[in-house]
Amino acid sequence: MSTKKDTVLVSGGAGYIGTHTTVALAEAGYDVVVIDNFSNSEPSAIEGVEKILGRKICFKQVDTCDKEALRGVFERHDFSTVIHFAAYKAVGESVSEPLKYYQNNLVSYMNVLELMKEYKRPNVLFSSSATVYGNADVLPVTEKTPRQDATSPYGNTKQIAEDILRDCCHAYEGFHGIALRYFNPIGAHPSSLIGELPRGVPNNLVPFITQTAAGIRERLSIFGNDYDTPDGTCLRDYIDVVDLAKAHVAAVDRMTEGKMEAGYEIFNVGTGTPLSVLELVNRFMAANGVNVPYVITDRRDGDVPAVWADTTTANNVLGWKAERDIDDTLRSAWAWEKHVRSL
Repeated sequence: MSTKKDTVLVSGGAGYIGTHTTVALAEAGYDVVVIDNFSNSEPSAIEGVEKILGRKICFKQVDTCDKEALRGVFERHDFSTVIHFAAYKAVGESVSEPLKYYQNNLVSYMNVLELMKEYKRPNVLFSSSATVYGNADVLPVTEKTPRQDATSPYGNTKQIAEDILRDCCHAYEGFHGIALRYFNPIGAHPSSLIGELPRGVPNNLVPFITQTAAGIRERLSIFGNDYDTPDGTCLRDYIDVVDLAKAHVAAVDRMTEGKMEAGYEIFNVGTGTPLSVLELVNRFMAANGVNVPYVITDRRDGDVPAVWADTTTANNVLGWKAERDIDDTLRSAWAWEKHVRSL
């Protein structure tokens, strides 16, 4: 383990990306305080983190929308940095329940920022999304690619939250922020002790693939095969969640070691290599030796034909690069699915 570093508060730390980031931070030498209200996660996720690390972690069941409960965390713990994951993320649900998304995703976030300012905690790392690029005119997208109008309330909360963080970094002396724009996180920790654990019908592609392979779903629906792409299905940038977690460590290092060149910075976090939906399904079947029945259905509203990252800035400035092989990632997703079913 590395030399002990600062303490980091991870909000929404029992979630998919939060658990993997908590492990990566602890392994890099950071003390971690994790908070979550289990609205979209399970206590077993924290148990998985502790099994991987071989020790208990500091966990508090707190809703970040409850400002006074959150204040208690600031009072009791001394940390310099917050990584904010606590947000709802289902695009379709956000369209039907916009107020739920604006209330949770923005109020919780502003509570964090207000308390960071009040308690003079300087560093905020925001969990953003490639959703902000929309249907970009030029691919791959760079951090300077213009953001498109959001196609869902979920996407809009990401854009608004980025703007709030930028304005806070401009207005408040000593305040620093980094927004990581994720592409498509997939896979699970090599231990199979933590991974993506959707409630009900999955919103993301890989859990739907693994549940179909496990016989929980009858078949996988691929939404459209008539896009202007090599095989007609959508092109995406799929990044291993462990690589993504390491990007957070690199960003926290950058903030806490005083390496930032501006008060507010943005980094794309992807592989830079697009794969089509059909390619991913076929790679999963080949990597794991299992069958995934699928059917081609109509296009889905809001899907862009293609988006993938130019990762030059993250590689050269943040000093981070995606490393895990896609087949290893898909094997980890299947191993996690089998682990969940064995519990």
